[in-house]
Amino acid sequence: MTTFAIVGGGWRAGMYLDVARQLGTVRCAAVVTPRPRLGPSPAPVFTSLDACLREVAVDFVLTATPRPVTPGVVVEAVDRGLPVLAETPPAADLEGLRALWSAVGASGLVQVAEQYLLMPSHAARAALVASGLIGTPTQVQVSSTQEYHAVSLVRGLLGAGRTPVAVRATRFTAPLVSPLGRGGWTDDEVAHPTTTTIATLDLGEGRSGVYDFTEQQTRNQLRFRRLTVRGSAGELHDDEVVRMTGPRTLVRSPLVRRQTGHDLDLIGYDTEHISVGDEVLYRNPYVGRRWMDEEIAMATLLERTAAWVHDEGPAPYPLAEGAHDQQVALAIAEAAETDATVTTTLEAWS
Repeated sequence: MTTFAIVGGGWRAGMYLDVARQLGTVRCAAVVTPRPRLGPSPAPVFTSLDACLREVAVDFVLTATPRPVTPGVVVEAVDRGLPVLAETPPAADLEGLRALWSAVGASGLVQVAEQYLLMPSHAARAALVASGLIGTPTQVQVSSTQEYHAVSLVRGLLGAGRTPVAVRATRFTAPLVSPLGRGGWTDDEVAHPTTTTIATLDLGEGRSGVYDFTEQQTRNQLRFRRLTVRGSAGELHDDEVVRMTGPRTLVRSPLVRRQTGHDLDLIGYDTEHISVGDEVLYRNPYVGRRWMDEEIAMATLLERTAAWVHDEGPAPYPLAEGAHDQQVALAIAEAAETDATVTTTLEAWS
């Protein structure tokens, strides 16, 4: 059994605790938070990491802390020789990223909890792109999630490394109703001024990205989530792919999720797999737990971190990758604010 200590007492920490409890293979052995807000805890609660580690032995530390707090917790854990899974982003700004890398980059002990490419729909799309069905991927357009998460999707689906990225961006403000928030239904039917940021990313070698994000889009169901991957021999758009299968033969195929529990399917509500034609692109490793996609991704990340900690699997998402995602996200914000092209610099993690 792999054990971890979680640092944080907010809603994200609560999600990790619940997933770990149901998962069974990775156990939370301690909670570190100065102000416990999670209700009854499944593990002993400490007000500092130092106090925790004096009494509890763990295999790694998971941070679910505010941006300004995360770097300090990461450094504190690494100083004690402990692997860390740090919630996104690993630092708030470029100077913070540089300081964090200077302190712990060479240790190889830090992973970032970037879960989007582990979500079933995105994992299936990534498998389709990697199969070569649409040729060489050249552009990814993302309109669903914000900042570093969107950058991770662009880079991951393109197979792009940590090279300089040239960013152009602009912002628009328009009225929008926001019926749902983190706490659920808002019951607010008034349209409020809401900002949309649109950016283009030039990743070099003919690869590009389009970033289109409206405030609260991750929760606002009045905005569609859209993802397009353009390739040299076809295109994937959301859950449909178009390609040629022979001379003068264009074919469109849907990505189909096998979702149980509808109508007279009495197996129970669950995701089983996602396929295109007769090829299964993704299988849910947690069938029977009735998890939503976010929980599936979090469980996958926890188990991959556990395997990495025990030298039984590859690093799930190294600090260098998370730092680069955040660096590009910061460039998007800077380009939108200055109305000028911003090109990311080569950094130690590059």
